[in-house]
Amino acid sequence: MGAEMIIAVIKESVWKILVLSAPFLIVSIVLGLVIAVFQAATQIHEQTLTFVPKLFGILLLLLVLGSWMMVNLTEFFNMIMSMMVEL
Repeated sequence: MGAEMIIAVIKESVWKILVLSAPFLIVSIVLGLVIAVFQAATQIHEQTLTFVPKLFGILLLLLVLGSWMMVNLTEFFNMIMSMMVEL
């Protein structure tokens, strides 16, 4: 296993982490911003008002993108295992 292969695996790992976590981060940021604007406009400052919609948004996103995420992780796992066989 050469240095090029190790760098390629690390690069692919970081890319998978970014791609798989980005939808959750984007949904959390957008929902947080919308709720913050709503709270500022109505002067309602309830802590649970920010937590519950984010929780439901993340759960909904997990239901929608869960299979896609699993396919990506399975392909990555298979790639890593095939590289281990070549050792």
